[in-house]
Amino acid sequence: MRSRLLTPRWILTTLLVIAAVAVMIRLGFWQLERLAWRQDLNRRITAQLNAPPLDLNGEIPVSQLTDMEYRMVQVSGVYDFEHEFLWRNQVWDNQAGYHLFTPLRIDGSDWVVYVDRGWIPLDQADAESRLQYRQSGVVSLTGMLRRPIPKPAIGGVADPPAGTVQPRPEAWNWVDLNRWQNETGLNLLPVWVQQAPQGAALRLPYPSLPDIEITEGPHFGYALQWFTFAAILAMGYPFFVRKQLENKAESGEKNGNSEAIEFGEEIYEH
Repeated sequence: MRSRLLTPRWILTTLLVIAAVAVMIRLGFWQLERLAWRQDLNRRITAQLNAPPLDLNGEIPVSQLTDMEYRMVQVSGVYDFEHEFLWRNQVWDNQAGYHLFTPLRIDGSDWVVYVDRGWIPLDQADAESRLQYRQSGVVSLTGMLRRPIPKPAIGGVADPPAGTVQPRPEAWNWVDLNRWQNETGLNLLPVWVQQAPQGAALRLPYPSLPDIEITEGPHFGYALQWFTFAAILAMGYPFFVRKQLENKAESGEKNGNSEAIEFGEEIYEH
């Protein structure tokens, strides 16, 4: 039996099974790592949601703002409509449109922060139509801190490369604050503010806050599945091998008996 296990076919099969078990175990631990990452993210998001609103007109902890995503803020200042942008592919009540991003020059500060003022329909996104959405003088608002949303390494439609489009595009696929700062020359904060709905009146642009789902996701279940697959394969393979060898042994015995009978018949005939 041992000699049969040392054939190239069985050696290769065994190595493949061992590799498959190792990969499944690694995938299980990877899912547990993802679970730990998700749990840490949930704790950080919950802490920011429960934190008191941050006053951007006071002392701004600029270096910490990217870690404060989803924290509510209060800010007042004057809008700079010259550097207003549109964020493509946004939907409201199954209608396609844009989100209107306007830089706010923070009152009493040298900083500027982009404010997502809300959704507008496609047919009201041209510069002339957007005049009706302008708010002159000092405005005060509440909103939620958000991180930039640059194009991922894989997938998505890229914005035009810098310096290749004149004049500067008004509509963008991504919220790339580094790119916007280079395009506008504004002293931008490293985050933007998603304006919260205020009051009962609903008028364009329609502001909204994100739906934040605080769950652990399916990672633990996936980990159990990979560990189960690895255990089944690791424990089932030896039984499979033994069964195959027993079948071959029985087949060999039958062939041997058959040959002996035939040999005996030949002797008898002679």
